[in-house]
Parts: sequence; structure tokens; C-alpha cells
Amino acid sequence: MTWYAFIGALEQGFVYGIMALGVYLTFRILDFPDLTVDGSLPLGAAVSAVAITHGINPFASLVLAMAAGFLAGMVTALLNTKLRILHLLASILTMIALYSVNIRIMDGPNVSLLGVDTVLDPLIALGLAGNLAAPLMFGLISLMITGIIIWFLHTELGLTVLAAGDNPQMITSQGVNTHTVIILGVSLSNALVALSGALVAQNQGAADVNMGVGTIIAGLASVIVGETLFGRRSIPRACVAVLFGSVVYRMAIALALGMRWGRFSFTPSDLNLITALLVVLALTAPQIRKKIRPVRSEGGQR
Repeated sequence: MTWYAFIGALEQGFVYGIMALGVYLTFRILDFPDLTVDGSLPLGAAVSAVAITHGINPFASLVLAMAAGFLAGMVTALLNTKLRILHLLASILTMIALYSVNIRIMDGPNVSLLGVDTVLDPLIALGLAGNLAAPLMFGLISLMITGIIIWFLHTELGLTVLAAGDNPQMITSQGVNTHTVIILGVSLSNALVALSGALVAQNQGAADVNMGVGTIIAGLASVIVGETLFGRRSIPRACVAVLFGSVVYRMAIALALGMRWGRFSFTPSDLNLITALLVVLALTAPQIRKKIRPVRSEGGQR
């Protein structure tokens, strides 16, 4: 792996790690399969890009992007809780609708950010090289977001969200409205995904309506890889594992794309195949480990 590829993987690992944390909230905490993220990531990018091109501060545009993602998640949760639509179908409906919404926001399929201010400009102004400014800024933001999520999940409201996902019958018997908790959790998840999309757009110099394709797969891969490698025995450990799982996932992709076996080599079009293989490996690794350990222990006894 070249130095350039390493920095690029680190940069993408941190920025998409925020998205993975959002997926973690719905996938693990709430047990809510949410495909809205494929639409809320470009939604955040679209809102941020349009806001910046209209003279709004890049950091303020991140808040607007999160607000838009929050509303998108709220729509999915309302369809599920109030209209009794299956959570998977509700998220698909919102994702499909967001495709048109994003085009409306951008007044076209994409918006260019070349020549405008971004969140990376303050670090570049301090003399930091452009290829180092992105991983540093995204690393700081992702660590800050991780800390906020850990803090939130230890508050009374956060513990309610955890309980609602773990044992909804128990939390209902305590007088808590699980619908309200689901709406809050799914909305927060998509707010984080939209924030990730806004940062990706500012880093890439453009927002595109198709940039969210495969987001849920990458998010699930990051969650599963992180939990497999670093464990999830506690909330802080699980959140940190998801963030660094995203980094490992991007590193693995960069390594795979740089490998060659004779005339065969992976290309960017093989990204989904690589992701599928990584997820399968991460899911089967614990089972393989359990089968190997008894064999080793028997060998030691002999």
C-alpha cells in the first residue's frame, strides 16, 4: 500500500466512521433495519453543498445537514410507528423519496464545491498539507462525535433508547412510549449519516445524488468488522470499535485494490464484492475461532 493510499483510507475510514456510528444506533441499539441511510447521506451532502454555495459558513452547513438527516429519519420512524408500515419497507420508501428530494435541493443531479470554502480550509491556512488536513480534521470530528454518543447513551434518555432496543416489553411496562424512543433513535442515526455525507461532499469537492449507493452495506461492514476485531462488551468499547472498524474496513479495501495475482487484480468495480467477502469473513471468524480453540486445548492436553 502506498503512502497516498494509506492516507486516503485513513481519511475515508474516519469520515465514513461517523456514518457507521449512525448505522450502529439503528442496527445494534434499536434493532431497526434502516435503509434510509442510502438517501440521507447524499441528503446531507446536498444540503451542505447548496448552503456553502449560497454563502453559508461550511461548519454551519454541517448543522443544516444534520437537521435534514434528522427529519429524514423521523419520516421513516413515523411511517413505521404511526402508519404501521414494516420498518424495512418504511426505510426503503423514504430512501426512494429522498432521491427526488435531493435532486430538488441541488436543482440537478450534482453540485460542485470547487473554489469555495470548506471545513478543511482552517487547517490548510495553518500550513498543513491538503492530504494531511482531511484525515486530521475528520479524525478530530469523528472522535468528538464518538465521545458525544458514548455520553448520550449513558444519560437517562440514552439508557431508555438502549432499553427500548433490548427489551421493548419491559420498557413499555415502565410507562415509556417506545414509539417516541424509536423516532428519536432513528432520527439521530440519520442525522449522523447526513453529517458524514456533508463532510464527504466538502472533501470530494462535489455533492452527487448517487453518492449514497451502498452506504448501508459499508456501514454494516464497519460495524461487524469492528465488533469482530475489538469486541462490544461495553458501550464505549463498542462505539470505539465501530469507528476503528470503519478505518480497518477502508484499509482492507485499499489493500485489496492494490493486490495483483498474475494478470488478475481487483478494480474499483469490485468494491461490492470485496465488501461482501469482508462481511462474510467477519461474521464467520468467531465461529472459526471457537472451532480452533478446542482443537488447540486438546492438543495441549496431549
